[in-house]
Amino acid sequence: MALNRVKITAGAFAFFAAWESELSPNTCRAFKSILPFSGKLIHARWSGEACWIPLGTLNLGITPENAISRPKPGQILFYSADISETEILIPYGETRFGSSAGELAGNRILTIAEGLDELALLGKGTLWNGSCDIRFDAAD
Repeated sequence: MALNRVKITAGAFAFFAAWESELSPNTCRAFKSILPFSGKLIHARWSGEACWIPLGTLNLGITPENAISRPKPGQILFYSADISETEILIPYGETRFGSSAGELAGNRILTIAEGLDELALLGKGTLWNGSCDIRFDAAD
């Protein structure tokens, strides 16, 4: 069965996202292989209105695929360790993906299609109240 959507649960929020398989086929395939996936969502330090999931040295063998550094709200990026650690970025507002090492570019893996109107509430809540658990599950 093909995985068409992903349910993302973060704190009290739930979102549904569509895979960006045409833009980042290898990245999507690799991330699908580790579902369900759980981590900690924290507010970004350098990227603006975004949250991120630090993944440390996780290596899924990913290289850049149509990588971008200025995602729109709900365009979820996967960055494979290069000049910074491996991470997932979830922008909820104006974002320029970066780290202490400078600007980064990540592969688009998912775009939130349902619940986008509540994404800023999650982001601002994470900024003011701290980290929360996040989980990615196949939805269909």
